[in-house]
Amino acid sequence: MSFPDHDRSRRTFLLGSLGVAGALVVGWTLLPPRQRLHASPPISWPGHKYPLNGWLSVAADGRVTVMLAKSEMGQGVMTSLAMLVAEELDVPLASVDLMQAPLRAIYGDTSMAADGLPFHPDDQGLVKRGAQWMSRKLMRELGLMVTGGSSSIKDSWLPMREAGAAARARLVAAAARGWGVPETECRTAEGRVSHGSGRSVSYGELAPSAAAIGDVPYALKPVAEFKLIGTPAARLDVPAKVNGSARFGMDVRLEGMRYAMLAMCPVVGGKLKSFDPGAVDKLPGVVRVMALNADPSGAPEAVAVVAESRWQAMQAIEQLPVVWDEGANAPLSSATISQSLLDAVEKENAFSYHQRGDMKAVASAKHISADYSAPFLAHAAMEPVNATAQFVNGRLKLWVPTQAPSLAVSVAARVAGIDEDAVDLVVTLLGGGFGRRLDNDMVAQVVQLAIAMQGAPVQLLWTREQDMAHDFYRPAAMARLTGMLSAEGELVGWDTKSASGAPGQHLIHRAFGLPMMGPDKTTVEGLYDHCYEIPNQLVSHVTVESSVPLGTWRSVGHSHNAFFKESFIDELAHAAGIDPVRFRRQMLYAHPRHLTVLDAAVKLAGKAESGHALGVALHQSFGSIVAQVAEVSVEGTHIRVHKVSCVVDCGVVVNPEGVRQQMESAIAFGLSAALHGEITMSDGRVQQSNFHDYPMLRITDMPEVQVEIIAGSDAPEGVGEPGTPPIAPAVANAVFKLTGKRLRSLPLRLEDAPAS
Repeated sequence: MSFPDHDRSRRTFLLGSLGVAGALVVGWTLLPPRQRLHASPPISWPGHKYPLNGWLSVAADGRVTVMLAKSEMGQGVMTSLAMLVAEELDVPLASVDLMQAPLRAIYGDTSMAADGLPFHPDDQGLVKRGAQWMSRKLMRELGLMVTGGSSSIKDSWLPMREAGAAARARLVAAAARGWGVPETECRTAEGRVSHGSGRSVSYGELAPSAAAIGDVPYALKPVAEFKLIGTPAARLDVPAKVNGSARFGMDVRLEGMRYAMLAMCPVVGGKLKSFDPGAVDKLPGVVRVMALNADPSGAPEAVAVVAESRWQAMQAIEQLPVVWDEGANAPLSSATISQSLLDAVEKENAFSYHQRGDMKAVASAKHISADYSAPFLAHAAMEPVNATAQFVNGRLKLWVPTQAPSLAVSVAARVAGIDEDAVDLVVTLLGGGFGRRLDNDMVAQVVQLAIAMQGAPVQLLWTREQDMAHDFYRPAAMARLTGMLSAEGELVGWDTKSASGAPGQHLIHRAFGLPMMGPDKTTVEGLYDHCYEIPNQLVSHVTVESSVPLGTWRSVGHSHNAFFKESFIDELAHAAGIDPVRFRRQMLYAHPRHLTVLDAAVKLAGKAESGHALGVALHQSFGSIVAQVAEVSVEGTHIRVHKVSCVVDCGVVVNPEGVRQQMESAIAFGLSAALHGEITMSDGRVQQSNFHDYPMLRITDMPEVQVEIIAGSDAPEGVGEPGTPPIAPAVANAVFKLTGKRLRSLPLRLEDAPAS
């Protein structure tokens, strides 16, 4: 085939460009990742503080201010991150203050994306290591500030320690030069530099000269020399929360502030047809009635009433006549969704995420199959969705309880039609996140309101009912699991086929506008990446497109896949006539850490009281291994959990109290979902509206929780989410021991389960 000259020239240009681009990409991959010590542009530190790098400054009185690049949503990250710096800097934790970090690339998370790649935890191959290295390098370039994926400590482990160590080295250098002695003869402790001659000087006195001398070589402490890391520390955020001075998103108060309430279509995906502002615009306090546009961030079309007080806005929005176009989802129901998932499992081709061995080799083994299912779940954070904004002279200021500051600023700038540099964001404390506040639909809404208010600050608050009806839900899921047992009762084959929507695809589409396509690890995590040595495995998944908006929910796919996997492992143990703990132990010969955690949990639990039973579950997620033993009783159809024994191996432990609290929190959160959690659809509408029909675990039902931490020598792994997945299967397995009924659907309801 011949080409005209101009086509040939164009083709040559394109191929040449690709060659240059390829060379640039190859060259870029060979370069080391950018430094994470100094911010560009430099930080403007308030008051008389002397910055020693982009993460910390020292004041003349010796107080250390540390940048907080993560969102505090109750997980205690303020304390554990401050501990990383305080350890390397050799200062008491009590002398550390925290300051919200501005948007700078050095504060971006580099771990979440790498952990999200669909590799097996046991895979230590070159391809995995290379892909993760490239992912971290790319995320370092993007510099996205985000809190999620249980990555806060994992991602901050090196840069914040390096910041402390680098600052300590500069302080030592300043002292040594002032005394005319070698730096190697100086020691640091309790915020002071000392010398063998008896001389000693505080960091506050050294700060001006240390800030002036620039960087000097530094070294991190060996783990054996840690004095603070690994010891229990009281949380730095607690005093303000006790005395009421802590400021959450809903607590923001500004001079002349207005309050906005919304009406949104009750049907998923519905649109605004018409509304009559004249019916309410003369009501007391009403300032404005306006429509809000839908936004790619996930915000639906809405109508807003802005008033002088929240109560006035609430009264007006309830009286506002609104007509909705319910759209194609009006017939949507839980029954049709469940049927679509079942059809996918039974009839559709699935994408294979993990294969091992040869499934044909176990065709003659004893096959045990079971179907498991889980419902949609809402996040139901205690603080409903809210945001505050003010637009003045082309600049936008936001006060938002967000897990994703970078994305919040991006959404705000796009909606306002301004540069991101013209957006100032204050990240408040979060009254719970659980993944819901990775989304910024409320930002798109409040920015539209702020522009319309022409300089007056406006605070948007969703009602609890709206929070429940317009969430980004954990997907409903179904799985058909098949195990192949040898004549000796060994599990020689593992075949799972699951179906659900893809929450990772939904989130990425809303955040970056990327198409919803390709594999989504969150759909099968917990099924393909388990720890059991089974010689023949096939793990596959069918993505069923969801008109119900999906998002990441605490522990994401692990939250339901662990229930499927660990319940079915118990089911297979029963079919093999082997004790469930022994059945697991014989498949952990290549995973000694998992075996240690399992044995420790069983030992911690001891024996069940008379009339009670123990159920066990073991699961790894976000790098951490957790085993839980639930002690359960049954009265009629009521399931009562009396005690949960939990053992966790999360690598290096920064704050043991924080780890313990997160395990306790995850168990309470997971039990709420296991015993009660369910979002159902009818006529395109979410049926649940508040905590009366979407109940949380009551304090009277909270079991005794005992937590044992096995400290590892590796780097820290995730803690915020790994305690959630094992609790549902542990309870279900105990219920089976008591009743002989195998509960294969969440939430756990004895009245719905046939006898096994």
